Amino acid sequence: MPPAGTVTSNSQADSNESTGTDYTAPDQQTVARLSAEILDLLLPHRRASDPDVDAAPADFPLQLEQLADFINAGDPILFTLPGFPCKSPNLAKVLGHLPDEGERLSLTFLNGLAEEIGKLYAPGAKILICSDGHIFGDLIHVPDDHIDQYSDELSALIEREGLTNLDTFDLRAVLGDLPFDEKRARVHAQYAPTKEELREQVLTDEETAKLYRGITRFLTEDTFGWTGTKSALQKDCRQRAYGVIQRSRAWGDLIAEQHPRSFRLSIHPQKVGVLKFGIRLLEHTDMWMTPWHSSVLHRPDGEWELLRSEEAAKVGRLVERNGRPSHYETS
Repeated sequence: MPPAGTVTSNSQADSNESTGTDYTAPDQQTVARLSAEILDLLLPHRRASDPDVDAAPADFPLQLEQLADFINAGDPILFTLPGFPCKSPNLAKVLGHLPDEGERLSLTFLNGLAEEIGKLYAPGAKILICSDGHIFGDLIHVPDDHIDQYSDELSALIEREGLTNLDTFDLRAVLGDLPFDEKRARVHAQYAPTKEELREQVLTDEETAKLYRGITRFLTEDTFGWTGTKSALQKDCRQRAYGVIQRSRAWGDLIAEQHPRSFRLSIHPQKVGVLKFGIRLLEHTDMWMTPWHSSVLHRPDGEWELLRSEEAAKVGRLVERNGRPSHYETS
């Protein structure tokens, strides 16, 4: 029995289980080739913090090692992707608090990527969407019931669209029936770095500094009903940004503990050679833009673009799906 306060999962299924069939591992040359080919499928969609680097599979030794481990064992490759937390509370950016066409397109893309891997490697691939809204919902001022509704609709969307290579995981899967505030506190206490450690990293590590600045910007944009001064808002958002990063790091460590054999994807830009592989979900000019901070515009050439909802509304007409706002399109 785990010690008091230890985070354990309620999930009965483990995505890391073996295929359960007799399997003869290919020779190591074939394993290396397959690993590189799978990484080659991901590279065109890499969300890079070093976009000038012409990255090749050999630049990702950690990921190649992880892929080789799955291939040697004949197991489905498990990707974990923290993200899809909830919609921004700023209705100038989004169409509401439920998933819309942006999430549908993104999930369809991820499922298609897993299908392409399955064409190269018969055991296939699964992508676990580790929805992180509850872990920092209090810091971004989104109520837990909205996060529940977003997550439930995300799962329903996956089922409706037949996205069989995707599954979901969120804070409801751990620590039983404790209130969310208590769950957040326990996960923070068990896994989060201290604020002092994080401040030192912001001062000395450019990647952490970029993340801190990006989250501060999002928090500033997403705060509504603020009655204080602009400088007071900036100070408040800077403090909350530290908390969001602490909780995000804690969530990542919890996921790694729950799913120790996994290939870690990230919606944030990443450098070559690090443990996380940044993945771009949809096309956009802002490397920090996500479907949950925007809406999508469908252009006449068939392309989809992420934009603030208020900007998309100036050039497109609103389209509804299943009685709800879905996206904008131009004619």
